Formats: sequence, structure tokens, C-alpha cells
Amino acid sequence: MPKAASLEGVKGVKGVLSGSFLSGSNVVSSLPFIFFLTFLGICYIANGYNAEKTIRELYKTGNEIKELRSEYITTKSELMYLSKQSQVAKATEMIGLQELTEPPKKIIVKDDDKEIDEID
Repeated sequence: MPKAASLEGVKGVKGVLSGSFLSGSNVVSSLPFIFFLTFLGICYIANGYNAEKTIRELYKTGNEIKELRSEYITTKSELMYLSKQSQVAKATEMIGLQELTEPPKKIIVKDDDKEIDEID
């Protein structure tokens, strides 16, 4: 019995390699299963391509985030430098504005007398 099973196994492999298994009448009855296996194979391949595409997009987005973060830090440091009082004074000097040397005065208007008082 084991000898017969091994001969059938060899005959089966030989039939697959030679293609004679396709000429049998069992092929027509197993076509839906073959189509199903083909469909699953195509889905598996498509899923692999889709996963690779998603991974490439993730790497691209990660690199873009790193680049934008470095640009943000650079721009923020430039803004901090330009916002310093000495830099603002230099920038406004060109248009004729100068820093105040005396503190500002508060003006209070009284409604009943329409008088103006200055408070230092």
C-alpha cells in the first residue's frame, strides 16, 4: 500500500509538470476553485503593492515634517532676533522714528469740566 501511494504521488507530480492534469474532465468542475485561487493571488499582490505605496508616503511625509520643523525653528529664531528692542530701533531709524527718552504721560479728561489733567 505505501508503494502504491508513493507511485500515485509521483504520477501526480509528473502530471502537473507535464500539464496532463489540465486535459482531464475534472478540470471543468474545478474551474471555479481555480478562478478563486487566482483572484486571491491577485488580491495578495495588490495588497503588497498598496502597503509599499503607503510606507513610501509615510517616509515622505515624515521627511517633510522634519524639514518644516527645521524651517519653523529657523524662522522663529530670526523673529526673536528682529523683535529685540535694539533691532527694532535700528529698523525704525531709517524712517525717522526715535526711541522715547522720557516716560509717556497719561491724559485724563473729566466729563463735567472738560478739563484735561496730565499725570506723570
